[in-house]
Amino acid sequence: MHEFSIANSLVDTLLEFAQKNDTHGKLLEVHLKIGRLRAISTEQLKFSYQVLAKDNFLSGSRLIVEESPAIIHCPKCGFKEDFDVTDGSYHFTLPTLSCRKCGATVDLEGGDEVVITKLRIQTHPKKLLQKSKDLFPT
Repeated sequence: MHEFSIANSLVDTLLEFAQKNDTHGKLLEVHLKIGRLRAISTEQLKFSYQVLAKDNFLSGSRLIVEESPAIIHCPKCGFKEDFDVTDGSYHFTLPTLSCRKCGATVDLEGGDEVVITKLRIQTHPKKLLQKSKDLFPT
């Protein structure tokens, strides 16, 4: 269950972000883009996130996951297409793939990423006002 360790890293990253940026308020949403080749169970990841995101800045926030396709590109002939895996053999290592047009080795252009794409944070108006006063002294 590597989803728990991914959720743990995500929570650590978000808490570090909040601390570094002196974030006041509440995190509402975390948007992630996860590549199809990562073989991550979205439901297990969301469950793990909810378990870890309690009693802190993240408490009650929603984890929203978007799956991104795996795309292969042939540098030799320029052929490009979505790579749709039909078996689980790629789970531990991706085999060397050949272009179905010319036979050259193809490059992977997506499908293996885990990226935070967006955060929605609700700030407290009084603290936001105080921050703006600090930025613009009278």
